[in-house]
Amino acid sequence: MRIKKWIAVCALVSCVSAHAKQVAIVIDDIGYQRNDMSALNIPGQLTFSILPFTPYAKRFAAQASAQNKEIMLHAPMQALDGKTLGPGALTMDMQKDDFQTMLRDALDSLPNIKGVNNHMGSLLTQQNTPMNWTMEVLKEHDLYFLDSKTTPKSKAQTIASLYGVDNVARHVFLDNITTEKQMRFRFDQLKRIAQRYDYAVAIAHPYPETFAFLQNSLAELEQEGIQLVPLSELVQARTLRLAQANSPTLNGE
Repeated sequence: MRIKKWIAVCALVSCVSAHAKQVAIVIDDIGYQRNDMSALNIPGQLTFSILPFTPYAKRFAAQASAQNKEIMLHAPMQALDGKTLGPGALTMDMQKDDFQTMLRDALDSLPNIKGVNNHMGSLLTQQNTPMNWTMEVLKEHDLYFLDSKTTPKSKAQTIASLYGVDNVARHVFLDNITTEKQMRFRFDQLKRIAQRYDYAVAIAHPYPETFAFLQNSLAELEQEGIQLVPLSELVQARTLRLAQANSPTLNGE
């Protein structure tokens, strides 16, 4: 069995190395507004991160699944500035059982979840204990974690790796400023990162300006030899590259 497993891993690594550069674009903050539904009209394999227990969360998740679009849980986590988090919030004052029950309930509220990323979380992702609790649940559910990197001091990726949870971090916020000029600057930055490192991850938001920009710009990726893929595919490819880099067997030694 072990030999067969290594053969399968080697085949996957060879497949990954032959693929084009990859980009994943995650649309965060889905669920509060009716207009969020129009994100499903954007062509290509965008990934959508849904806030739990929000008015349009279940409806969006169902329609996205029907279109074979990847969805994630956008888990609200406590921020340094104390902003209101909304339903499903994970905070520093919670005990382990309450924390993990809240996270499991949020995951169970949406169908076909592939991964989780943090909504806000500049305080919580710096803390060992709540990140341990988070990764225990993600490991149970076989989910990946995207660190939204709302703080440079985040420990989320390190702890995810300790728990064997596949993970990746955001490289670019596409639309912190929603002018055409600024989104163009960030989109070009995203492409440069992908060309240099073989992959890149952007986070965007359900703004009309963002939707219009993506409608007009996503075709550039294929034209420049970059694949737009669901985040799970990019995470798997990254994990396999790391396995190849770190394994004497996969390196032929």
